[in-house]
Order: sequence, then C-alpha cells, then structure tokens
Amino acid sequence: MGGSLTLQSIDARAVLLPLRRPIVSKVGRFDDWPMILIDVYTREGIVGHSYLEPYLKDALGCIIALIQALGAAHVGKPIAPLDAFQSNRWSQNLIGYEGVAMIAISGIDMAIWDALAKTAGLPLTRLLGGTVGPVPAYNSNGLWLTDVSTLAKEAAELSAEGGFAALKLRLGRDVLAADLAAIREARQGAGDSVKLMVDFNQGLSLGDALQRCHALDEQGLYWLEEPIAYDNLAGYAQLTRELKTPVQLGENFFGPRELYKAVHSGASDYVMPDLMRIGGVSGWLRAVPIAAVAGIQVSTHLYPEFAAHLMRATETAHWLEWQDWADPVVQEPFAVRDGKIEIPERPGAGIEWDEAAVKRYAI
Repeated sequence: MGGSLTLQSIDARAVLLPLRRPIVSKVGRFDDWPMILIDVYTREGIVGHSYLEPYLKDALGCIIALIQALGAAHVGKPIAPLDAFQSNRWSQNLIGYEGVAMIAISGIDMAIWDALAKTAGLPLTRLLGGTVGPVPAYNSNGLWLTDVSTLAKEAAELSAEGGFAALKLRLGRDVLAADLAAIREARQGAGDSVKLMVDFNQGLSLGDALQRCHALDEQGLYWLEEPIAYDNLAGYAQLTRELKTPVQLGENFFGPRELYKAVHSGASDYVMPDLMRIGGVSGWLRAVPIAAVAGIQVSTHLYPEFAAHLMRATETAHWLEWQDWADPVVQEPFAVRDGKIEIPERPGAGIEWDEAAVKRYAI
C-alpha cells in the first residue's frame, strides 16, 4: 500500500485506566491514569492512532478541545507530519509554544506518523530509516515513595516481569537515611548488579539537592533524575559539574529549543525527552540530533510503543522507560523479554485500540 493521505477528521477520547501499582511521588498520588486516545481518519481509509498521558484528569477537556480545533484546520488537506507540526506550532505562537499547545500538537503528530507508516505498509521505525529490533529498557512500573519495607519484594517482582536488569527507583524521602534504606531494599530484591535509575521528581530545592546527591554519590546509582525544578538550568549545570553520578534531565523539555538550551548550558549528562512535550515524532526528530552532536545519550520518557520505534532510529539511543499503563486499552501490548522491548512487525506504531476496554474506561 502506498500513496498520499488526506485528512478527513480527528477524534479524541478520554479514558481513566486502572494502575496495577499506584503512583506515589513528589508530584502526587495517582490510583488511576488519565489518557487521551487520538484517532486520525483519512479519506483513503487509513486510521492513525496515538495517545497522550497528561497526568491531570481536569486537563483532559481543554486538551481535547484544542486537538479538535487544530484538526479542523487541516481537514481536506494532504497529510504531511512535518508540515503539520510547523503550521500547528505557528498557529499557537500567540499563546506560547509550551504547555497545552505543545501537548495537543504532539498527540496529533504521533497519530499522523502512525497513519503515514501504515499507508507505506511499514513499521514506523522502518519508515524513519531504522530497523525492527529489541530496545534496551528499564522497568518503571513501581518502586515509588511507598513503605521502604515493601521495596525488596516489589523490586524482585519488577525484575521478573520481563527479565529486567534495570529499574527506576523514586527517592526524595524526608531524610537521607530513608533514601539509603530504599536503595538497599531495591538491591536486596533485584540483586546487587541491578542498575538503579533514581528519580526525585523535582522534589528538592537546590541546596537540599546538593546535600542529598553528594551524599548518594558513592551508591553506584546509574543516574540522578530531576532532583530540582526542571527549569532551573543553572542549578542543574552546577549539579552536573559537581557530582560523579550522571544527571538525567529532559522529560519537561517543551520542544527542541528547550533541549538545545539545556545542552548548551551543560545542564545534564543525559537527556530523556517526553514525546508529549518534545513535539511528538516530529519534535523528537528535530531534537535528538542536537544531543547527538554534543555526544549526549538519549533515553525516553513514557510512550514506550512510539519510543521504541524512535530509539531504533536515534544515533545516541540509551534506555527506554517501560510502563504498561496504556495496556488496558491496547489490543496487543508489546512484548518484553530479557529486559528489552520488542517492536512487532506491524505497520505504523503497532497499536490498535481494544474498543470494548475503551468503552469500559471512558469518561
């Protein structure tokens, strides 16, 4: 199958999905996970899918409204994701490129790329010039700021879920001793050789981060992620200069220019863009070469299905963050074996909705 596509309509639906393990972090507690499912319909019969995870249930309505408004402006036009990304961005410059504007643009962009790959009859990564293959991943489905005594058992379970040798652990408890205990428990459960990517979810002030992260510098942690507010680039540059443990930053980069600013200021050792904020597939393709030129390795944040395809086409690809939070509404979730996510030989991004589940979880 091949040829051009013409946009017919865009649909966006809200669902609230159950989580196997509640999210408990410095940004809040989530027992259920709000998502927006996006469907791009074309006159040629191809349907592109994507989803957004905007954290806040109350934000779903305004994002859906903007998705529908942006989509209406493209009805009847040929589908070209890079052109649509640029025109959608320009259409929002009076209210700013960040926040809800970029989130809506990103969701549409991913669905358009899915449709384009489907019409080519190719997995998305092949369309982008990559190959289908396994992508190294760490399990981010647990190890939250919960009772430390439960972490060893949970770490063992997370490791066993897909043969993972790397896990995400959340830190930033009230005292250093509690964070040290959490690290010990996680290693007790998963084994001393486990790679622990630790995330503070912006929970510390710069002063506290300097004390806490220096104190953790001998713990052999794989990286220290977002210890302070994401936009304090000067503070991140100081932490990156002073710490031996690599600093990870990037899930809150709104667009490629924000990644450039961070790289230019020496704000981190690694970067991990989030597809919802970086600009979807188009934003990713513009952003990650900036990191590659600087020799900085790129990991992903959320969206493991689309992210897996992109990692196979990213020069300095590092780690994929794996969660199963979208699985309840996906017909065939991606397999994970030996700590790697496996991209299926399916056209597009490889996701289709389980409509019965979508109906069940609709809000």
